Amino acid sequence: MSGTETGGAGVRVPGVPGFARWPVAGSAKAEGKALRGRVPRSAHAEPGGGTGRPGALAAVEESNRGRIPELTPIRVGRMAATPLAFLRGAAGLMAHDLAATPVTGIRAQICGDAHAANFGLYGDARGGLVIDLNDFDETVPGPWEWDLKRLAASLVVAGREAGADEDTCRRAAYDAAGSYRRTMRLLARMPVLEAWHAITDEELVSHADARDLAGTLERVAEKARANTSGRFAARSTEPTGDGGRRFVDAPPVLRRVADAEAARVVSSLEGYLATLPEDRLPLLARYAVQDVAFRIVGTGSVGTRSYVVLLLDHRGEPLVLQVKEARASALVPHLAGAGFRVPAAGHEGRRVVRGQQRMQVVSDTLLGWTTVDGRPFQVRQFRNRKGSVDPAALAADRIDDYGRMTGALLARAHSHTADPRLIAGYCGKSGELDEAVAAFAVAYADRTEADHAELVAAVRAGRIAAELGV
Repeated sequence: MSGTETGGAGVRVPGVPGFARWPVAGSAKAEGKALRGRVPRSAHAEPGGGTGRPGALAAVEESNRGRIPELTPIRVGRMAATPLAFLRGAAGLMAHDLAATPVTGIRAQICGDAHAANFGLYGDARGGLVIDLNDFDETVPGPWEWDLKRLAASLVVAGREAGADEDTCRRAAYDAAGSYRRTMRLLARMPVLEAWHAITDEELVSHADARDLAGTLERVAEKARANTSGRFAARSTEPTGDGGRRFVDAPPVLRRVADAEAARVVSSLEGYLATLPEDRLPLLARYAVQDVAFRIVGTGSVGTRSYVVLLLDHRGEPLVLQVKEARASALVPHLAGAGFRVPAAGHEGRRVVRGQQRMQVVSDTLLGWTTVDGRPFQVRQFRNRKGSVDPAALAADRIDDYGRMTGALLARAHSHTADPRLIAGYCGKSGELDEAVAAFAVAYADRTEADHAELVAAVRAGRIAAELGV
């Protein structure tokens, strides 16, 4: 069941694009409520998939196309580790399944990979820590329901891995959807400017009723504060004879690259600077490039090209930039099937950066994009005091708290590009949507476990190469 995109009522002022003229006919809340007639909230329990669904092995092999061949066994090994790891690397397969599920047609900038492990802490420009979504490789304008269902399903999978009973896992998915719905209703009632900046990190735990998670977040924050460029450089580089530093090989995760390849990466930074606000340029002008290395990252990203660039200031203090290949979003082939416009082709690094900036309250101040050897890349600070909660390692009595917190964060992110009144009107006051999303999540967790088992069997049978434990 697909939908036609909608964006709420409004009359545009001629010659002033982007501004509404008041009063406007109709109500965004009423428009959202009317969508229930076409897409009942209970319909979101449908598991999707449909005919022609690829098997897990075929989906993994297809997603490996275009990656560095010698690295794909590491990716397969990481995906084969656990069902949650498989889900993390299978955004395209889930998008295929979601394309056959009901959508309202309300368009938002979506993460595209909003599983429970893709929320976390990172540093702001003034040394503080922010908590938000923090991975945007798949971001596109699309159906908000896809993000919510991916989050809910991942909570069930993670809860099962953590040893939580089935009722607790289902409750985590239910609570995530409920928190999303209540947060969207709160934002819909607020003045627009207040809603845009609402639910600060200091308020988040209280707003989401996630007090049992406070201690976990404090421990993650303590580790995040030490997770810096300086610490990475101290562990991964060595001094050179001229007073500089260079990376030290640590195969297969980190390796130095040939001079010609390093020169191409360094040369691309000129294009990167052109994507930054002008006020960032004097800051970066005070650093000198020292070295370049190739570094494997993530689960879904393994096999793509990713470099770390070491810069030093006049005191020898390091700044490390990550120059990471940006592939086309795995969601794009499935948007049309859900009734959404396929975005025009463009620079994939720009897509990732702009999507991130649209969804986050605060983004990396050095976020930009460039091109290396004709391939699009995003550029960002590496180890910018990043920290994350491992949802599969949470105590059983905290997985629902984590669901409520991430559900609130997801609503806040979506509300920047979709009118919260429209989504809140559709979601309503009852728990009907929450029940449906929880039912979907349990069914999809079962499917994920079956997919993971298929991949593990293929690895054991030698049908696909895998390096385990890397």
